[in-house]
Amino acid sequence: MSSIGFVLVAIIISAASGLPVALSGGASRRGQAISALMLVAAGVVGLVGVLPVFASAATSSLALPWGLPSGAFAVGLDALSGIFLVPIFIIPALGAVYGLGYWHPADRPEDGRRLGLSYGLLVAGMALVAIARDGLLFLVAWELMALASWFAATAEAGKSEVRRAGWVYLVATHVGTLVLFAMFALWKATAGSFALERNLAIQPEAAGAIFVLALIGFGLKAGLVPLHVWLPGAHANAPSHVSAVMSGVMIKLGIYGILRMTSLMPTPDQWWGWTLFALGGVSALAGIAWATGQGDIKRVLAYSSVENMGIIAMGAGLALVGKSLGRPSLILLGMGGALFHVWNHSLFKSLLFLDAGLVIHETGTRRLERMGGLAKRLPLAAALFGLGAAALSALPPLNGFAGEWMLYLGFFRGVTAGPGRGLPVAALGAALLATVGALAVAAFVRLFGAVFLGAARSAPNDDHEAPNVSLATPDNGLAAHGKGKAGGSARLAMLAPMVALGLACIVLGFAPGLVLPAIGDAAGTWANLREGGRNLVGLADFSWSLPLGLALVGVVTLLLLYFSFAARGARKPGRGTWDCGFAAPTSRMQYGASSFGEFLGRNLSFVRVTRRKSRRPRGAFPAPGFYSSKTPDPVLDLSIRPLAAFAGRSIARMRILHQGQTQIYLIYVLLATVILLIAGVAPS
Repeated sequence: MSSIGFVLVAIIISAASGLPVALSGGASRRGQAISALMLVAAGVVGLVGVLPVFASAATSSLALPWGLPSGAFAVGLDALSGIFLVPIFIIPALGAVYGLGYWHPADRPEDGRRLGLSYGLLVAGMALVAIARDGLLFLVAWELMALASWFAATAEAGKSEVRRAGWVYLVATHVGTLVLFAMFALWKATAGSFALERNLAIQPEAAGAIFVLALIGFGLKAGLVPLHVWLPGAHANAPSHVSAVMSGVMIKLGIYGILRMTSLMPTPDQWWGWTLFALGGVSALAGIAWATGQGDIKRVLAYSSVENMGIIAMGAGLALVGKSLGRPSLILLGMGGALFHVWNHSLFKSLLFLDAGLVIHETGTRRLERMGGLAKRLPLAAALFGLGAAALSALPPLNGFAGEWMLYLGFFRGVTAGPGRGLPVAALGAALLATVGALAVAAFVRLFGAVFLGAARSAPNDDHEAPNVSLATPDNGLAAHGKGKAGGSARLAMLAPMVALGLACIVLGFAPGLVLPAIGDAAGTWANLREGGRNLVGLADFSWSLPLGLALVGVVTLLLLYFSFAARGARKPGRGTWDCGFAAPTSRMQYGASSFGEFLGRNLSFVRVTRRKSRRPRGAFPAPGFYSSKTPDPVLDLSIRPLAAFAGRSIARMRILHQGQTQIYLIYVLLATVILLIAGVAPS
């Protein structure tokens, strides 16, 4: 069987994986287990088809006629598709295993049936998007992915917040689909068919229009600012393993769409690359700035995804500029860094969302102000969350640092090129990437401290997202609501995927050279360069990564041992008379997430809006004081929602024109007829 055949079989298995859950009524653990097993099998079969493409840099394709008036069932597999198929086949499979411990179907059979069917269809739709080589087939796969992700994200539709977020996502994704309809219609008009094949005869004006439509339509899915409006709410309210798939995998297909369409057209104008670069820079800075002010653990991670999509877009923009100038080094470093970050973000963001689900399971809330002290109850979860946060913040020696280092090399190469060939604007990319990295460190220090350090602000609670097992307490044979038994298998099902993702972050950080040939081949496929993998290895030398990683691990280990022994030998002072009123401190006396974010909020006011409400205690017998802060989304909350509300009020005022009287409607018809007659006889 050919490589594309294995991928198609994996798609069929994924699409059918929800049937065991549906046929069992949505309440069967056995049906859920069979579904997870099918998704794991689909992942293995899919990888069997994808990995040989990297090994041989070959392509595989299949074209079959179908009954539609136009187009064909044309699919293909190359290195660029392979880069996006790898996380498509890995992350959902790990998420399905995680779901065995996280989502108890007996508690919500109707939600379980909906989630089981849509989860597998989501995987199938994403994979089909990555291999579609016909515009109509691409749109069918895109719509399948969009609808399946909506059903999966709104699995808990009984909650009003979930319904509101789902409605925003449904509107946004279909606005993007309508734009893609226009893009493919223009493509057919200029290229002569819906076939997604390289066409160098397209006129520059038409190519520019196709690029703009692709940037809007696919940018909505990728969550680039200001097209990100659906992303925070959908990711925050979806079940956590669905959030991991949407953030870690699905939004990357927006980037894939931009890359695929730009690979099919002639040499781009420079403004293409600089536009994508600027949009990525704004997304990266705004996304991480908005993340620093969120009080919801999953919304922090969601806005961080906006930031990371911006980083990927910056690299892709640099590669487009390099392609327009005929600079292979900029192409390989920019696109290589972008594609490497596609893999890296899939790993550490999926890890963080799965870990967040475990935290929500333990505390019964997504609010940071009600968390704290979880490192004592969930030490492994705390370690894995810290690992994922460090990787996301691009700290060495983890994979996030390796990916962003390639982007730095690309920016430096753009600045230091020979006389007359330098790109001073590329220096802005390096400075912006460094700024975003520093803000990411601040944002995740705040997040980690609020969730895992200090004193606990809430007791273990089982009435929340995953009500089947508490991972922090010994197995006493009782699960929440008295359903099932909290056993070690449920704990293993949730923790094993997280450990696997954490190990992958470490491996790609210590040995990024293992994947450089595959990434280089994908970059070369996009730009039609030969031996892209070999050339990228020469441009990005990572021979120092393993020694540096081992040295850093050694230094950190020594510091931990030193502080551990120092803490054991330290004398604990007794509480005396002068204890400043803190003889019996409570969790409310410690700094919260809002306190940690206050400094950042003041210094990021140019991009982040913070709304505060407070009342200070006053007088001899003061009333209780309070303080709260909220960081609204400037696009959705401060622009789109007010405009929509104004439009709704304006339309409501038009009811005066509709009195329900027949004679009034006859007058309207008469007036319209007169106007049309006048317009028809008027001289042109």
